[in-house]
Amino acid sequence: MTRSDAAQSAVRHFLDLDLLDATTLRGILEDAKAMKAGRTGLAKGAADRKAPLNGDLLLMIFQKSSTRTRISFEVAMRQLGGAASDLDGSRLQLGRGESIADTARVLSAYGDAIVLRTDHHNNLTEMARYASIPVINALTDHSHPCQLMADMLTFEEANGPIKGQSVAWLGDGNNVATSMIHAAMRFDFRLRLACPSGHLPDADVLAAAQAEGADVVVTDDPVEAVKGARAIYTDTWSSMGQERAPSELAPFEPYRVTTDLMAHAAPDALFLHCLPAHRGEEVTDAVMDGPQSAVWEQAENRLHAQKAILNWCLNRSC
Repeated sequence: MTRSDAAQSAVRHFLDLDLLDATTLRGILEDAKAMKAGRTGLAKGAADRKAPLNGDLLLMIFQKSSTRTRISFEVAMRQLGGAASDLDGSRLQLGRGESIADTARVLSAYGDAIVLRTDHHNNLTEMARYASIPVINALTDHSHPCQLMADMLTFEEANGPIKGQSVAWLGDGNNVATSMIHAAMRFDFRLRLACPSGHLPDADVLAAAQAEGADVVVTDDPVEAVKGARAIYTDTWSSMGQERAPSELAPFEPYRVTTDLMAHAAPDALFLHCLPAHRGEEVTDAVMDGPQSAVWEQAENRLHAQKAILNWCLNRSC
């Protein structure tokens, strides 16, 4: 192993939940809880750690649109004492043919971590392969791990430890569903995914979860999936860059989250949605704005979860 290879192997990337062990992810989650308790920086009373990322620079590349992820990472860096530079992907040489490998090498000389939102997952893994600073997955067509850390925080704030609890996923077996399966593997909760035929979660991801003994089951019956669940989770029926025509949405109709469907879940079940929502499609207004909805807490928790992820990636905690 060369010196550069050794340095690269020590870099803490945050690419997918299944690539990290349960202890590491639990440490990040507990750090997020502590930082939320302090609201800015780390927990109150840790005066020497109020600006743990002082002088650090986060380089952000968003090749897909973003509201919550983009803003929460920028605010997170400011609250932790660092700075963020939002790089317009269309104005980078990356958009004119420069390789991801070369871009990764150059950015590694300028900043302390890279956040990347892209379409193909191999763009992310290639960036991580050649970067000598941490790379964080801000969403790919395959997965969305930062979202799930916020979701774990949201669930545990309301319902206590998620281990052994039941969670239902309804609708498209998309990138967020993949990260939900990864979360079930690492945080040890029961996951029931109700998806229409032809829109199931990635078969390899399901096989890996089952090989590890995760309690993950796929069904086509939304009522069966939500029975007794402490959280009901859904997402848009058309993911970014994979939009479906109205005529293609008919198979998803039975999976709309309504008050009638929520009634089959546990009485204290949360409604979760990573946003943005297409009201009237995957969820009704009555549920979205109802007393069981935790979507706005989820949105806030992106900030606290991402502060903890940044702390871990930059070796400041956990």
